[in-house]
Amino acid sequence: MKNDSNGAFYVYGFTQAGLMPEAAGAAAAESAVSPGLFSVGIDEPHPPFFRRSGRVAAVLSRVAPSEFCGPTGEKNLQDLAWLAPRACRHEAVLEQGMRLGAVLPARFGTLFSSTASLESFMRKHEAAIVRFLERVGGQEEWAVKGFLDQARAEAEWLARRRSEEPGAPSLPPGAAYLQEQSRRIQAREALDDLVAERCGDLLEELNLLASEIVERRILAQETPAGAREMVLNWALLLPSAAVADFRGRIERANAEQNAGGLALEVSGPWPPYSFCPVLEPAPTPEGAIKEE
Repeated sequence: MKNDSNGAFYVYGFTQAGLMPEAAGAAAAESAVSPGLFSVGIDEPHPPFFRRSGRVAAVLSRVAPSEFCGPTGEKNLQDLAWLAPRACRHEAVLEQGMRLGAVLPARFGTLFSSTASLESFMRKHEAAIVRFLERVGGQEEWAVKGFLDQARAEAEWLARRRSEEPGAPSLPPGAAYLQEQSRRIQAREALDDLVAERCGDLLEELNLLASEIVERRILAQETPAGAREMVLNWALLLPSAAVADFRGRIERANAEQNAGGLALEVSGPWPPYSFCPVLEPAPTPEGAIKEE
């Protein structure tokens, strides 16, 4: 890696230097990384490798700057056919790196113009990176999303309400319509309260297992009327030993809530994106690739 003129350096994330395979030392050549550790990098011809600075090691590979920067880069980042497979490779490298130990994931598209600029960044943020890696060691990020089938839940609530009013007198069409609209408003308000209560109860349960829980943004979905609506989106930092209990609690909650139209979905383990510290980028010289 003496010649940095062949392209830029794409960084997947950081790990503790002591967790690197022994062959991938401070000045290791790219070919020195243990074979089979990484399947493929963001750019298939260039496999990932390690670069060490102090107590921290970056996982990186070479890329052509034009793939991510300038007019071609802007076009690529808007092209799902180009973006999707590379995002999957980025994720795969991080997940493979997690076999060694904790990782601090970098955002997709993080580039450095040279190994010198990367090492400067690592020296500047070494203490923060090490603190994070020590904090998340032995833990995994899991996601829980909750979806409400609004139409189904509302229909069930209305059916129960009607069953509680046997033998109600027939009303003129106008009055019957107003009564039905009033019931629908009541149903939506009751469902909002019920979902808030159930989510609160579940959060209390999961707080007993997780080291940290982050409530993430509820994602708007362009779905037809009556489709499922996202009502919760949480990221949990879980000790590995608590994962089985966590999954069991979600399964029990789904069984209990099945009749109410609320369904919980679990995914993971993920690199701990939701718990990363903000590392301000180091200054870059004019004309260098911006570290994001």
